[in-house]
Amino acid sequence: MIKGAASEQENTRLTITWSKEADHALRTFLGAQGMKKGDLSKFIEEAVRWRIFQQTVRDARAAFSEVTPTDLQKMIDESVEEVRAKHYRRRAHRP
Repeated sequence: MIKGAASEQENTRLTITWSKEADHALRTFLGAQGMKKGDLSKFIEEAVRWRIFQQTVRDARAAFSEVTPTDLQKMIDESVEEVRAKHYRRRAHRP
């Protein structure tokens, strides 16, 4: 959960159009997993989040494909060090 977000999640209704074959396959799969009709939304949301994550990872890999593993690790280490330093500076200045 995101810090400062409302305790109840806001929902958006979505209308989708897809083949009867895909609908039947998904509902059959969900039923075999013991999931109920209301679980369809949860399944779709999880699938969308997973797909976005996969695309993000693919894009990141493509963007850094020319960087050697050693250089990439150095960039990661430097970034982590910078973020930690900022965090600890802010923490030290709290009343």
